[in-house]
Amino acid sequence: MEAYIFPGQGSQFAGMGKELADRSEEAKRLFAKSDEVLGFSLSQIMFEGSEEELKQTRVTQPAIYVHSLIAARLAGNQFNPDMVAGHSLGEFSALAASGAFSFEDGLQLVAQRAEAMQKACEATASTMAAVVGLDDDVVEQICEETPGTVVAANYNCPGQLVISGELHAVERAAETLREKGALKAVMLQVGGAFHSPLMEPAREQLRSAIEHTAFSIPHCPIYQNVDARPHSDPDQIRENLIAQLTAPVRWTQTMQAMIADGATKFIEVGGNGKVLKGLLRRVDRKMLCEAI
Repeated sequence: MEAYIFPGQGSQFAGMGKELADRSEEAKRLFAKSDEVLGFSLSQIMFEGSEEELKQTRVTQPAIYVHSLIAARLAGNQFNPDMVAGHSLGEFSALAASGAFSFEDGLQLVAQRAEAMQKACEATASTMAAVVGLDDDVVEQICEETPGTVVAANYNCPGQLVISGELHAVERAAETLREKGALKAVMLQVGGAFHSPLMEPAREQLRSAIEHTAFSIPHCPIYQNVDARPHSDPDQIRENLIAQLTAPVRWTQTMQAMIADGATKFIEVGGNGKVLKGLLRRVDRKMLCEAI
């Protein structure tokens, strides 16, 4: 069984999408449609912009979504997943690619998500940190014991967990985690505390947009971030997508569940083709993973 996985923030790169546009009229059409939907030239920033420009949340999230969807479209009949999943933002790409909503509706949701998250980030001094070399329960306990808001946000792979929250709380937790034996507890260059309670204002803003978007039953089950379980019911998918902004990304558990349910091959769709492949190797080194 083939599992298609879609990356989130961190998989962008300067010049992304230009090669697709150069070789495909369909890609050119979709880039033009994206620029029209967003009201600014996303394609120009993707093709010609600097890495700094691409790091802006309002640019990064639509760019990765559009890149993944075009890559899936150009795969044609070869894009025939038995199951899909997406890391954080990538969940929107996975849903659009599997027919849960249209390309345009998904892009509008992603743009609103990015705007809402940016506002939430600006409201509180906040950040994230990557922790390597400790068991999940140790990291969770330190977060609980640290004053302020800091939580486990991304369960990326065994031995790698990202924490998220108020700046002072994340810094203090990172220091404690290093004392507890973490190989690394490194502050990340991100706009704020994604997948934490500090994203609550963004979640409420996104809820309205999601509730006014038409959802269909996807062509195959999507394993969602909040519970690492397969879903096909549009109403449940909506609720999980809303909850995702303040809930942790259970990526380790998602990969384990897909493998347990019969996945024998993974295909990473869009982005630089390296991020999710690398995480999967930490979950199961024998599992085949390609990139398109």
